[in-house]
Amino acid sequence: PSTSGFLRPAQNAHTYQDLVHTANKGRVEGGSQLAASWPRPPATRYEILDRNSQIGNCIPLADIRIGTWVHDIECNPGQGAKLARAAGTFAKIMKEPAPQCLVRLPSGVEKLIDSRCRATIGIVSNPNHGARKLRKAGQSRWLGRRPIVRGVAMNPVDHPHGGG
Repeated sequence: PSTSGFLRPAQNAHTYQDLVHTANKGRVEGGSQLAASWPRPPATRYEILDRNSQIGNCIPLADIRIGTWVHDIECNPGQGAKLARAAGTFAKIMKEPAPQCLVRLPSGVEKLIDSRCRATIGIVSNPNHGARKLRKAGQSRWLGRRPIVRGVAMNPVDHPHGGG
């Protein structure tokens, strides 16, 4: 049996069957005795960083670092997420004064928001949502979009650009 990686054979195991039997025996009888003797895997980058900077955490803006990408931002504390909720969108924390935090929204507008408001760290999934191609006119109708008719194609009574 190979001794590379995190699996280390038990003292008495000489064949693959012995290794599996010994591992199952340790799992059933001793619980974590066999696992405790294995070397611990190296710390991941999430263990090194603080808990507040993990993607998916919903925390107050006051606790988020400057330059972090966030989504699902509240406008008023406890109101619920209102900003940066569409697919693939995010906002960026610009600077943190004490009572209010400056946030650059997906539209490019910079807005002062109360630092007690909560936001979720990371970007909303499905960034290619707006890039998909509609195959036929009916598909846009399914989305609730009605056809757009040009003003010049209408009669003068229907539109200022009509007639001619």
